[in-house]
Amino acid sequence: MPMSDLPETMRAVRLDAWGDRSVLHVADVPVPTVEPGRVLVRVRAAGINPGESAIRQGVFGGDLPSGQGTDFAGIVVAVGEGVDGIDEHEEVLGWSWDRASQAEYVSVPAEQVVQKPRLLDWNVAGGLDVVATTAAAAVRAADPKPGETVVVSGAAGGVGGFVTQLLTNEGIDVIAVASEANHEWLASKRARPVAYGDGLQQRIEELATNGVDALIDTHGAEYVHLGIALGIPADRIETIIAFEAAAEVGAKASGSADTADPEILGALAQMVAEGAIEVPVAATYPLERVQDAFEELEQGHTRGKIVLIP
Repeated sequence: MPMSDLPETMRAVRLDAWGDRSVLHVADVPVPTVEPGRVLVRVRAAGINPGESAIRQGVFGGDLPSGQGTDFAGIVVAVGEGVDGIDEHEEVLGWSWDRASQAEYVSVPAEQVVQKPRLLDWNVAGGLDVVATTAAAAVRAADPKPGETVVVSGAAGGVGGFVTQLLTNEGIDVIAVASEANHEWLASKRARPVAYGDGLQQRIEELATNGVDALIDTHGAEYVHLGIALGIPADRIETIIAFEAAAEVGAKASGSADTADPEILGALAQMVAEGAIEVPVAATYPLERVQDAFEELEQGHTRGKIVLIP
């Protein structure tokens, strides 16, 4: 589609100040121009992630005003000079480092999109990149082997659910920490669910009669310390969120930046498309209800992903 056929403006999630959900709003902003080496995508779905709550509160700094969002899936509408192997009208999913995916259009470097598998649902594709690549990084950091026992905290969340399935698919025994409402789903993925809360260490020890080999935390610092209490070597403890606790005990803290690679994303997307991994979509919201979407996300009990539909 020639740029002349595109609208001049688009709707996009914006924030003009750091703060709570109330700073999020949808505004009309210019449609990005297509620069060399980049592609312009009409967004069909864009995921939201817990890390965006911290970004919105100014934890990581950055310039204001700002857009928001990393994950997206959509249709390529324009291709910049020097881009090979990607055509207009191609269905893709990918990621933006510019906090810009929660919008009607997003412009990214061509190497940050991959072809969307035909059987992959748009909503799942739109929320896939962060959970999939973060899960892959976490599993790689913990380095589990078939037959080992691994504890996963937040095991029914977006990243935790993906981690759990990556592990059980490889013959790894997963003790999955989650609310009882999610135990049936986790059991269907061949994990052994256990409820969080008081007495968790004892419950895990009763299940893991031969000990625990590794722990992957997707929830918070208490699980990093639980790993140490369970006798797990610090270099077999991985957290995607509790960075200070990881530094304190010598645990690992890998994330999606460590696996931000189109080949990795493409392979993970294919697994989901083929049904080897399920990524539940907990809810979808129109762009204008972005505050409501984050209200649900920040309750902390979401199974799978929440997705915005521009």
